[in-house]
Amino acid sequence: MIVLKILAVLMPWPIKRFILVQFFKYKIDPSARIGLSWIYPKKLIMDANSNIGNFNVAVHLDLIKIGKHSSIARGNWITGFPTNTDSKHFAHQKDRHSNLIIGEHSAITKNHHIDCTNSIEIGNFVTVAGYASQLLTHSINIELNIQDSHPITIGDYCFVGTASTILGGASLPPYCVLGANSLLNKSFTIPYRLYGGNPAKEIKELSQDFKYFNRETGFVY
Repeated sequence: MIVLKILAVLMPWPIKRFILVQFFKYKIDPSARIGLSWIYPKKLIMDANSNIGNFNVAVHLDLIKIGKHSSIARGNWITGFPTNTDSKHFAHQKDRHSNLIIGEHSAITKNHHIDCTNSIEIGNFVTVAGYASQLLTHSINIELNIQDSHPITIGDYCFVGTASTILGGASLPPYCVLGANSLLNKSFTIPYRLYGGNPAKEIKELSQDFKYFNRETGFVY
């Protein structure tokens, strides 16, 4: 199987898609595309016009699901720790899922580290922007001396600034901005806010006269 994986990475897209669908049972829309990348979760779902660019690596995940018109640009390192293994790590977390779920019209740009030991859910019309951000769902529980993990949630219509760190258990509410070089280490709930700093805190309220660009229609609403 490893030989087939290597061959698939190097093949032109029509042949690569055929291999991924027929042999790996992935669900990839005919309009979706994967570049020169190593993308091998247990389950892969790519909706219409979704895209994974070049030089990405995604290993040891249960699921990657990418919604319509969403993209993972290039040079991203996406890791996980799959369930149903014999490892003692995370054995205390029976409901843990090593998933990356991206909504519609969202984008992860370049050179980020996405740790999906626990689930990461990114909403619709979200941009994880710039470079070198880290989304880290697992860490060492110092008190119990064990590996532990918690999910990360980013709501709809959010913007994550460059070189930010988001830790397990953190949430960014819908219609929010996380400023560059911020550390988001807890769950916030109030939408239409700029959060930033180390650790992140609420900085100011954002206008609710929200406008966005629809990639599908080309109109600004």
